Amino acid sequence: MDFERRILPFYMTYPVAGYGNGTPYGRQDGDVLRDLEYFRQMYPAEVRHYQTRIAEILDKLDYEGSVIYDEYPDRYTLERTADNITDIIRREERQRHPEQENPDGDGEPRQPLIFVLLVNEVYKRRRGGKRGFFSLS
Repeated sequence: MDFERRILPFYMTYPVAGYGNGTPYGRQDGDVLRDLEYFRQMYPAEVRHYQTRIAEILDKLDYEGSVIYDEYPDRYTLERTADNITDIIRREERQRHPEQENPDGDGEPRQPLIFVLLVNEVYKRRRGGKRGFFSLS
């Protein structure tokens, strides 16, 4: 018998139901959103606070026909929204702790982090999770 022995990657050894629907390994959108929410719980406390605040602010943009539901959301609009959210969070933190002067900017929200969290929240809402909550049915 002259044949070549091949080792298959683990993901090729099991049948995958529903792989063609855009969700890897047969996972449904609800499973992906539950995983996302689970991993969000592991964020550091400050980042979780930012995420919660972003979700609250984004509730105002969560309506039918909103820019967050455009087929291809505009990067500039998302960056401007992230800038506005960063300014809101910065003002709230200064009101909460006016005695803390911080010329280095340490501890202040970083715009790139806010942008990533915003895009993450927009993705979640576009996939069916509204207002930062999922139904775990």
